[in-house]
This record gives sequence, structure tokens and C-alpha cells, in this order.
Amino acid sequence: MQFHPKYPRRLLAGAALLLALLLIPLLILAGKKILTNYRFTRYTDQIFVQDIRQNALNLHYTVANPETYGITEYTASLGSFDTAQVTAGYVTAENRLKKLKSFSYEDLSRKNRLACDVVSLALQTDLLPSNNYLLEEMLSPSLGTQAQLPILLAEYTFRREQDVQDYLKLVSSVGDYFQGILTFETLKSREGTFMSDTTADRVISQCQAFIQNPDANYLDTIFQEKIRQLTSLSEKKQEAYITLHSRLIRQVLIPAYQALIQGLEELKGTGKQSGGLCSLPGGREYYEYLLKSNCGLYDSVPAIQQRLLAQLQADVVESSQLLGENSSLAQQIASGTETWTGSSDPEEILETLRKTISGDFPEASAVSWEVKYVHPDLEEYLSPAFYLTPPVDTLSPNAIYINGHAQMEGSQLFTTLAHEGFPGHLYQTVFFASTNPPKIRHLLGMSGYVEGWATYVESYAYGYTGQDAGLARLQWLNRSLNLCIYSLLDTGIHYDGWTLEKAAGFLEGFGISDPDAVEEIYQVIVEDPTNYLKYYMGCLSFMDLREECREEQGDAFDVKEFHRMVLETGPCQFPVLEKYVTEQ
Repeated sequence: MQFHPKYPRRLLAGAALLLALLLIPLLILAGKKILTNYRFTRYTDQIFVQDIRQNALNLHYTVANPETYGITEYTASLGSFDTAQVTAGYVTAENRLKKLKSFSYEDLSRKNRLACDVVSLALQTDLLPSNNYLLEEMLSPSLGTQAQLPILLAEYTFRREQDVQDYLKLVSSVGDYFQGILTFETLKSREGTFMSDTTADRVISQCQAFIQNPDANYLDTIFQEKIRQLTSLSEKKQEAYITLHSRLIRQVLIPAYQALIQGLEELKGTGKQSGGLCSLPGGREYYEYLLKSNCGLYDSVPAIQQRLLAQLQADVVESSQLLGENSSLAQQIASGTETWTGSSDPEEILETLRKTISGDFPEASAVSWEVKYVHPDLEEYLSPAFYLTPPVDTLSPNAIYINGHAQMEGSQLFTTLAHEGFPGHLYQTVFFASTNPPKIRHLLGMSGYVEGWATYVESYAYGYTGQDAGLARLQWLNRSLNLCIYSLLDTGIHYDGWTLEKAAGFLEGFGISDPDAVEEIYQVIVEDPTNYLKYYMGCLSFMDLREECREEQGDAFDVKEFHRMVLETGPCQFPVLEKYVTEQ
């Protein structure tokens, strides 16, 4: 039986032509979007490669296999610190911002729009007029370059022989790098922005402690342990590298620290202030810049202070209510006699946390981890625990280090491992990486998000301990109050000009009156502005965003879904985070 179409062939052909003509604009539009996203990805990938290859230390810690990114040539040195680089950096930022604006924002995919927003805001922040580079301080007793460098060298992974050679070149370059820092400190001295004698003495003491035993420096011991584990090297090569390393420590690294000590000694007496940033010209504006660049916070300082005071009051009220209901809680916390019945084994705690968080947090990709202990020679200089972020191209090893010197146990160990592991740093890092973000996102530290998240999840972790609910909640409130007090001190010292006496009066209201303790707290905050705010205002920003979503969504609100959106958005400034979480 022959089929007779209802419509003539000629009419059908005409309809097909008409349909094709109608589809052409759509195809052109689709092609335009594809091309825009391709060009954007190519450009941002180029930035990633350009920036990551400029510093071999950053390169090593960011990618395990540089060649997979087309990086086959790079200079294995720490680089040089030159004031001319500051001006060049501004020009580069302006050019990059201009280029990002040239892409059609509407044509970008959601993932690329997010990357564009994060990078653009970071560049705009770097270009703020208040970014007075003479107020930047590279040296501080705890977080300064000279304090962190030995740790970064000690933890430098040897995956292959090239890593050993790069490491040795880095050690060889320390002298030149420190000389550049001294040149900058001399300029700061001349312009009246040099550190106080108290801070200089503390930096000098830290340097002296590092080099106090030239013939038995801990880097030598650690290097030998690591080189012995690189079995691809013959014993003869291992011995040759060990000999060369010892010589570099004695002839390059230690003299570099000695020169830094001498340079700081000569500059002492030229610092014109011993308090916060606001006592320096442009200091208050520079502090506002640090809140943006270090913490991802774009509210005014008075607004931040009001938020801190509101949380302080709320925590005090809730603590009082809990103690009124059970007065023994205060004694349990003060004496450390908490009712801890859980495991004290870090591996078991991490496994418990990984399973327990499933009620509040989305499932992450399967991941392995290892618990390591800080080398005895490093215990005095490192925090109680830390997560060493793995290279972005391997996402392993996921190592959590515990400092035996801290002697953590019970709920303190449990919540610390939650901060570093699940659902803290390790979990957040692996979850974000599983979204396959644009490479450029890995260039930006976004400490406010990263540290804020790890602090935020502690509020959940105390509830996972299995202790009495009232005790667990009071422990978190105690932690929250301490961080809030230090954050308020930070803003008071650096923005409002609080003297030591003013700070002492503030702390006395919370029962902290020991003069030595007060002076140490004051000095630590003077030396590292905005550090506490990264942790605590970051934490409060997540809490505020959660409550905003809860109010908007009502009964439909799901905390696990909220956390998923936050984690998928990934490390960014808080205004950007709010935009992308609330639009979903």
C-alpha cells in the first residue's frame, strides 16, 4: 500500500527551510555563548599558569605535575621583593580587570560568571586607593615570612628528584629574598611605617631561636628523613644531596637569618607607633582594605562591630540560661572534667565524624586521609593541628598533622579534628574540587571563607561529641565568646586606636586581668591585624546567611541543601557567596 502524504512535498520543503531560518539565530546565539565561554576559560587558565609559575614554592604546593599544565620551565627560587613590583602589580590588575569586563557576562555559564565575579572583586580590592603598600608587613613573630618559611621548607614534598633539586635552589635563594625584604623595611623606616621595637625584638627572637644551633638545625634532620624515603635515588645520590643540603643550611640559610637579624637591629628605634594601624597615615583605610582582602568582608567596620556586639550579648544570655539550668556545667568546663566517653584515636575520630556529619552535610566524594604527627623539632613553632592542602591535580595526600606539644584530648581533640577534617578543611577542599571549578579559583586563598567555614562547622561538631547537650552547647558558646572578644579587640586596636590600657580595661570585664596575658593578647593582635576576624566574622557570615535562607524558605528550608550550595559555590568573598546561594 502506497503512502500518500497529507501535505505536498514542496510545502514540506518550504516548512523545513522556514524552520532552518528560524533556528539560525538560536544557533548563532548558542555558538556565541560557546565561544565566549571558551575564550574566558582560556584567558583565566593563562592567568593561572602565569601566576603559579612565578613562585616555585607556590607552584610546588599547588600542583604536583606542572607539566600537565604546560609548565615545563620555571625559575626555582623564592623570587625577589622589589617595590617596583607593586606598581607593576597595579598595572597587571587593571589590565586583567579590563579584559574580564570585555567578556559578555550574560553569555558566560553560571560557573564562569561566578569565577568572573570572584576574580573581578579581588582585582578591584587590590586596586583600592587605600591599599598603601608601605603599611604592609611581611615580618611578624608568628605569621611572618621568616616564621612560615622554615615550616614550608620542612613540609616540602619530595615526589621525584626534580623536587629535591628545586628545594635546594629555593634554600639557595633565601639570602637574596631576605635582602629584598630588608630593603623594603628600610623604606618603611624612612617613611615612618616601620614596626615598633617590641615587635622587632619578637621577630628577632624568633629568628634567633631558629638558628640557635647551626650544626643541628631541624631542617637538616627532616631533609635526611625525606631523602631516605625517596627510594628512586641511589644511596650515593642521597648522601650527596644530604651533604649539599647541610652546606646550604650553614652557608646560606643561617647567614640569611643572621643578616635579617642585624638589619632589624639597625632599624630599631625608627618605628613611630606601638599600637594599631589607625595611628599611621592612611592606617584606618588600610585596615578596611585588609578586611576585604584577607577576610572577604565588605561591610563597614562599625557594622562589623555591631554584629560582634550582638553576638556577644546573645552568647552571654544563652550561657547564663544554661548555667542557671545546670550550675555544674561551669565546673566541668573549668576543671576539664568533661564526660568524655568517645575515642581518643584521631583516625577513629575522623571516621566517626565522616559518618556523623551526614545528617547536616551532603555526601562528599570518597577520600582517603592520613594522620601525621608534627616532627618533635617543629612542635614549638606550629599550631595544635593543621590540614596540609594537597595539590589540585592529585587531591592527595590529605594529611592532617597533630602537634603532640598541644596535648589535646577529649572534646578539644574531637572538635579540632572536625575543624581540620570533617566537615572542616579536608571535607570542604575535596567537595569543592569535585565540582571541577575553573583553575583560576585555586589561585585565590579566600581565607575568610576557608577559615570561617572550619570555625562555623565547630558549632555542629560540639553536638557530635556525644556529651550532654547542655555541656556541648556551653563549650561552643565559650569558644564563640573567646573569638568574639578577640575580634572586637582587633577592631578596637586597629580602627579605633585602643591603647594597651584601653584593651586591658575591656578584657578585665571578661575576667582577663593578668598583666602578662593582657600584654601578649594585645601584642599578637597588633602584629597580625584581621587574623581573628577571618575565623570569627567568617563563621558569623555563614550563620547569618543560613538564617537569611531559613527566613526566605520557611518550612522548605533544608540545612543540608544550604550547605551543599555553600560548598559548591566555593571559596569566595561573602557578598559573592550571598548572591549565588540566595539566587538558587
